[in-house]
Amino acid sequence: MTHVQNILFCSSYSTLGGGETWLLTLAEQLDPRRYQPHLLVNGEGALAQRWRARGWPVHLDHWRGASTYFVPAIYARFPIRQRIARLIDEQAIAAIHSDYHTLPFAAAAAAQRHIPLLWTCMGWWFRPKWWQRGFFRQIGHIFAHSQAIKKGFLGEPPFMPPERVEVLYPGVDTARFRPDGGKVRARFQLNVPQDAPLVVMVARFQDVKGHDTFQAIARQVALQMPETRFLVAGGYAQTEADRRYQQAILRAHQQDPLLKDRLRYLDEVEAVERLYAAADVVVVPSRFESYGVVNIEAMASGVPVVSTNRGGPTETVIHGETGYLCAPEDTAQFAAYVIQLLRDEALRQGMGQAARQHVEAHFSAQGNARQFTNALERLLS
Repeated sequence: MTHVQNILFCSSYSTLGGGETWLLTLAEQLDPRRYQPHLLVNGEGALAQRWRARGWPVHLDHWRGASTYFVPAIYARFPIRQRIARLIDEQAIAAIHSDYHTLPFAAAAAAQRHIPLLWTCMGWWFRPKWWQRGFFRQIGHIFAHSQAIKKGFLGEPPFMPPERVEVLYPGVDTARFRPDGGKVRARFQLNVPQDAPLVVMVARFQDVKGHDTFQAIARQVALQMPETRFLVAGGYAQTEADRRYQQAILRAHQQDPLLKDRLRYLDEVEAVERLYAAADVVVVPSRFESYGVVNIEAMASGVPVVSTNRGGPTETVIHGETGYLCAPEDTAQFAAYVIQLLRDEALRQGMGQAARQHVEAHFSAQGNARQFTNALERLLS
């Protein structure tokens, strides 16, 4: 009989952004005969609710997440480290996977209890300071969600052997995100006219995500195709700076007579696959994307994308085959590609089919989980 091992996933974020959605998807793909996923999360929220709904243990706590300037020796003394160590004992945790903002506490607790630690670097900006390099060299296994993130983390020249960092592209559940033919129903639920061209953006409110760029793109598209409708979802703000940005974007939207009735900002959408089912084109206008999971979700759903070409999307979107890549803030080029796709149904369908096949071959959740499990097993053995 196979022994089930408890794996603790630590998250400083209680909402459901791209990283947290990936965490849920990964846990869903782990073999339940071998692994029991536990969640330690910094407060109640959508992540904990989704985790519980799957019958997995959730442990709530509160801590101040580490900044990029954390000093490992000092952060190792914070009270949360001892609480994580107690949790390891109480739940017989065999290994820990941590996000960045919990990493110094989780690493100290794992070392104290002599269990392996895995960390996934999800952002190119997490480049270690000189006093942190020894800390990162001691982590049991490091993943990076794209080559762009790996290069950003290691720096030039790399501060540690590049082979110590394994690229693990986040996978999507290709059964959840798939071309399902449910466009009529999805549009009815979203209150979108059945015959209107529909362009969708999915992103939380952060300046880097380029909501202002999307509005400029929408304006140019609407001038040439006034029947087009636009939806933006996933728009919660987490910091005060994000809230100010959100207010500025929404104010600009309301003051624009061309967009006011054509573009809608939705509240947080739980079934984001419904948006992709309704969409003709998905736009990712970010100034930079470390990975860009929205591109993968849309392509898995058979929807062509028009995306920024800075960062991870250059590794996931095949320009001219599964979508188009544009320089950030080149609103004229973004709009031209969107209009081209909206006016050519055969092009949309061909790209959508190619996009789906591309995701199935390279970015499925099943393949992602196999890669993660292989590293986990090496550490546990």
